Amino acid sequence: MKKTIQNTNVRNKTILLRVDYNVPLQNGKILDDTKIIETLETIRYLQSENCKIVILSHLGKIKTEEDKSWYSLEVVADRLKELLRCEVYFSKENFTNNLKNRVELLKPQEILILENTRFLDLPNRLESSCDAQLSMFWASLGDVFVNDAFASSHRRHASTYGIATYLPSCIGFLMQKEIISLNKLIQEPEKPFVLIMGGAKVEDKIQLIQKLITKCDYLLCGGGIANTCLKALDVSIGESLSSQNATTIRVLQQIMLENKTKFVLPLDAIVGTTYDNNEVKYKRIDKIEENDIILDVGIKTLEKYQTILQNAKTIFINGTLGKYEDNRFANGTKELFEMLQKTNAIVVAGGGDTQSALKQLKYQDKFTYVSSGGGATLEYLATGSLIALENITEEDSIETLDL
Repeated sequence: MKKTIQNTNVRNKTILLRVDYNVPLQNGKILDDTKIIETLETIRYLQSENCKIVILSHLGKIKTEEDKSWYSLEVVADRLKELLRCEVYFSKENFTNNLKNRVELLKPQEILILENTRFLDLPNRLESSCDAQLSMFWASLGDVFVNDAFASSHRRHASTYGIATYLPSCIGFLMQKEIISLNKLIQEPEKPFVLIMGGAKVEDKIQLIQKLITKCDYLLCGGGIANTCLKALDVSIGESLSSQNATTIRVLQQIMLENKTKFVLPLDAIVGTTYDNNEVKYKRIDKIEENDIILDVGIKTLEKYQTILQNAKTIFINGTLGKYEDNRFANGTKELFEMLQKTNAIVVAGGGDTQSALKQLKYQDKFTYVSSGGGATLEYLATGSLIALENITEEDSIETLDL
């Protein structure tokens, strides 16, 4: 485990705290403040240690000057103030000499949120390129760097990787919970261990499949993953979403060949067609025609998956079984979530699509652990590390967290 906040001398120090406040917004209002709430434990701990706290985060994708008007962190500062019931200051500046004076004027336990770190990506990508001057400037504002932004730590940015190059660094409580929970899947998961993979981006998940297929007992497939597997087996999938990359398909064929007893593919499907957006049909998987589009799994598939899941001890789910955003094709994913809720297994969920589906279908609080990361979760499970943590030293032991 990397050096932790509770085993670091932060008492009376000025702390640079990197969090992930990349919250969904609509018309300037926060739609979901889960990411803010998840950081409160670390912030309150730092306040109990009499720290001055300077918070950094990104928000949204900043590609034009106009984007800056939509993605200011000021709305997040206001929400954090409400949650903590204490003063939270906001700085529209994040890379000026005036900022140093403002930080020095902070009193112990006070909080200052700096403007969106990705504003500095225009015009020269200072944040995303991990600019050394920017990294050193931010490091000069504090005494200790605390990384609690698990969901952003697969990126080599100035605010994640760069600062840790120049300051004593450690990880916060959210980061610890993520690592401890995901390590259970990487190391010795209690068996039977079932992996559920769905979603559209097959290429992003090949490495993860290669990593976990040796540890799991079954891999249940849905969505674009299942379609690509069927395609690799020369089963017709019509016009369904699948990988078009020949290398990806060959790699998947080899993985399936070496793990024949572990792959579990759909038996039936709910399909649409290319010529009628309103047409919905139930079909056996071997009856898919050239104009069909597989959009959800059918009842026989769900029955088969339930038989496997009811005996599982550990389950990791990444992705969905169908196009859950459309109510006509959400049943497979919803039924799967219901099965997982009722199982006695440890259920860990991760990935951006999974999080979105859990929230939309109101299952976000039903599982053992829901990872805050999308790409970071997959990267950590596949490699056992994250680039932003490379500059943080290891420690021999940590205080036990109550997960």
